[in-house]
Amino acid sequence: MTMIKKLLCALALVITCSGAHAAGGAFPLEKAPNRISDLAALQNGAKLFVNYCLNCHSASSMRYNKLKDIGLTDQQIRESLLFTGEKVGDLMMGSVSAKDGKIWFGATPPDLSVMARAKSINAGPTGSDYIYTYLRTYYRDASKPTGWDNLAFPNSGMPHVLWERQGLRELTTTTVHQAPAQSGKPAGWERIVTTVDASGYATSKVEPLANYRGKASVDHKFKSLEPQRTAAYDSDMADLTAFMTWMSEPVQQKRKQIGVWVLLFLSIFFVIAWRLNASFWKHVK
Repeated sequence: MTMIKKLLCALALVITCSGAHAAGGAFPLEKAPNRISDLAALQNGAKLFVNYCLNCHSASSMRYNKLKDIGLTDQQIRESLLFTGEKVGDLMMGSVSAKDGKIWFGATPPDLSVMARAKSINAGPTGSDYIYTYLRTYYRDASKPTGWDNLAFPNSGMPHVLWERQGLRELTTTTVHQAPAQSGKPAGWERIVTTVDASGYATSKVEPLANYRGKASVDHKFKSLEPQRTAAYDSDMADLTAFMTWMSEPVQQKRKQIGVWVLLFLSIFFVIAWRLNASFWKHVK
């Protein structure tokens, strides 16, 4: 009974935090690579999750020994993923308390057990798409307390803990909007190009647009200063996203396999029932 209460509390926490995240902005999400069946990708994602995410966040609905389902042995789990005296059968709990997390980050770091499912939108982007986009849209911002901001979740309290793996990048944001009339200046369209350098400092250039007939728009473009590191980072984030997607529903692959067999059985049974029906009624006029 206690375990059920813990799971319900964890789910409620994720849903609550999910609402806050969704309210952060409407940035278009990029499709996450599908690596849910790639055991090597899932194992790499588990390593990244334990080393970078599990310090502040928890995954209280998952036990370490469940990672045997993605091909890891007890010995591999013990040697590569357990660092502070946990046992293979323990829950995956973070090291930061809820009280400290709220003080340090402004909000308690959410439990990530089912974040991929909580972030899914019906007939829209999946939670995997959100996680993949979120992890890849951090940029330096010297004006923020953490020194970082995020396009998918503006004003995020979470710093970019993986920045060393991603490498240096610049962000250029091009905004086209209709400026209101000011003293001595009529209303009109203008283009604002803002570049945030690798150190987090922004410079802007404003250009009036005469006879503009388009519509308002915002476009973001990243420029990597270390392309090889950024490419490796993108691949790692695809693996991490795949692991978090798997973690949110570890039986999903088995569920899909069972579904295929059930449909095949029903198809065969339909043919048999159809022929039996025809045989039973063939002498009835």
